Amino acid sequence: MITGSRSLFGQSTVSRRGFLRIGGGVAAVAALPLSLTACSSSGGSGKVRVVGVADQQKPMEELLAAYKQTQSDADFSTSFAPTDQVQTVVRTQLAGGNAPDLHVLYPGNGSAMSMAQLAKAGLLADLSAQAWTKDVPSGLDAAYRSEGKTFLYSAGSSVIGAIYNKKVFAQAGLQPPRTWAELLDVCAQLKAKGIVPIALGAQTPWVTQLITYALVPSAVYAKNPGFDDEMASGRAKFRGSGWADALTKYQDLQKRGFFNDNPNGTTYEQQTSMVATGKAAMAVQVSAVLSSFRQATSTPDDLGMFPFPGWDDAGQPWIPAGTVVGLGVSARGKNRDKALAFVDFLGRQENINRWAASVSAIPFKRDASSTIDPALADFLPIIDADHAVPFMDQRWPNAEVQPAHFAAVQNLLAGKTDVEGALGQMDEAYGKKS
Repeated sequence: MITGSRSLFGQSTVSRRGFLRIGGGVAAVAALPLSLTACSSSGGSGKVRVVGVADQQKPMEELLAAYKQTQSDADFSTSFAPTDQVQTVVRTQLAGGNAPDLHVLYPGNGSAMSMAQLAKAGLLADLSAQAWTKDVPSGLDAAYRSEGKTFLYSAGSSVIGAIYNKKVFAQAGLQPPRTWAELLDVCAQLKAKGIVPIALGAQTPWVTQLITYALVPSAVYAKNPGFDDEMASGRAKFRGSGWADALTKYQDLQKRGFFNDNPNGTTYEQQTSMVATGKAAMAVQVSAVLSSFRQATSTPDDLGMFPFPGWDDAGQPWIPAGTVVGLGVSARGKNRDKALAFVDFLGRQENINRWAASVSAIPFKRDASSTIDPALADFLPIIDADHAVPFMDQRWPNAEVQPAHFAAVQNLLAGKTDVEGALGQMDEAYGKKS
């Protein structure tokens, strides 16, 4: 289903950043802070326990401080950890009845920590009575709501594109490419100068999907807007579709030597550092992590963002845009009412604006005080032209397809499979019952 700026906030479905994977439980638990792995014991003290992912830390800390100014007796215990670690621990705690009161939640469906999956399991408190939920456009129902009830708080939507080091580009005499052919030429020139064209941290599973997501809008939805419906009805598969074109281009970038050495041995943090320090020219990422990239460099203004061009015609760009990671209130939390009160505070327009600005997102509702990160300037005309589509996992039927995609890309990068085999892994996972 196609989405755009007017439809992005009014008529069509916008997805989530679903960057969680299944598995890794024992190792993940061992790596987490004690406060994250401990059982929830905040009920007696009245302290609201909050668990989020790393890119939520900045807006959460800012807004908790603002909330405490209005509620002097408010008391919170917060923990933040990498996405892949949080997934296993929080999901287990939710099922075990010792969950945090307020926790990270991903829009839509398709992962074990997504809104639809947790709502179906009865693990989320209904937010529908809060006034801000009435302002969430019906076009975002699949991201925020399940069976007519709102379970997710999210400040808005983000885009996927190339975060790039403007100084590196300028020193190489290059401009951001506008087509696939221009991208290949720019990468070749960067490589010839000894600069890694594209940093890829595929050791961190959720990073593996971003290049695919950047390429699929042009390869699939620009030609076949009804692809998701065809998949759901069994009339289409990943194999034999534009997904093959997208993964072939992904693989082509590797074959041309446009990635850093050993992407499967490179983490997200290393990817970030490579671009921030100028060792690499760009990285395909979600706009929500722009702040992390900026924090990694002494000159934040050196970093910009442009649409990653999977298209051949500069006048017909297509991009992915999706609802950013948000928060859910545990239905079984010992301090559920206090957690609900804080979410109600987050739903005020000024706080929606503050959260969205902190993660370079577009607020789901805008007013005169809303600001958009200047780095997203090149994306807004594409959104306004209705050439933005939901993140691909939004309409996947279960929590198996996304980790299958992660593994398929890693296998492709390692030379353990080909495009046909990678898509076969995804088709097999798609066919599993939720």
